[in-house]
Amino acid sequence: MNKGGVGKTSLVTNLASILAKKYKKKVLIVDTDAQGNSSIAFGKNPYEFEHTIYDVMLNGCNPKDAIRTMKRNIDLLPANDDMNFLEFDVLPYLDKYTRPYYLLKDGMESINKEYDYIFIDTPPSLGFVAGNCLTYADHVIIPFVPEMYDVKGLIRVVKAIAEFRNDYNPSLNIGGVIGMKVESGTSLHSEMLQEARKYCDQSGIYMYETIIPKTIAFAKAVAYSSVPAILSSESKNKLVSSYDDIAKEFLAQESVKGQV
Repeated sequence: MNKGGVGKTSLVTNLASILAKKYKKKVLIVDTDAQGNSSIAFGKNPYEFEHTIYDVMLNGCNPKDAIRTMKRNIDLLPANDDMNFLEFDVLPYLDKYTRPYYLLKDGMESINKEYDYIFIDTPPSLGFVAGNCLTYADHVIIPFVPEMYDVKGLIRVVKAIAEFRNDYNPSLNIGGVIGMKVESGTSLHSEMLQEARKYCDQSGIYMYETIIPKTIAFAKAVAYSSVPAILSSESKNKLVSSYDDIAKEFLAQESVKGQV
């Protein structure tokens, strides 16, 4: 999770898709971003759904009534711009919502055991909605885009997660850092990745060996095939190969740390 434009949706939808397609895992993608990009990645209009994650969090909607199957073994709990108003619909009414940072966790409790993995596509900022995501999650995977911010930005995110863990979710861990939108031929990207890896090594944080290259393959797959790149007909490109390797590392980390 991090600022916008770091490839969160690409990471979530493609990793979930390859785990479902290749490893036959049953996965759920929970979209909490008001832009509804996870829905768009599967060719869906975020406004076509009768119920969304907003209803699960605030209106007592059973998540089963909001979840839709996108592909075999891949379910989606959608979001739309109602999420822009979540904070304003909750914080003035704390007499009603006495556990504001547990709305997502409490709303999803009934279906947690029905999936091998539940992935959350988070909003761009570390605000109220992201706080609910951190309370619900077991692990956080942090996308790191070398050209968007330096290692100081990564450090700030790690510290924010640590503070939230101490206050709200003692079981929360950082599941890894993944280099995203990397141009391997540029010295700047190589240097920043090296600095990030050094920081992660010193901090005991796993940084994935695999990086996700900067490419239009994700946008192209969504535009022409209405699916993430992993599920598109052109599934033999560098992006797909990278996500295949990411999935292998992800599963290896799971075997070390337990369920992610």
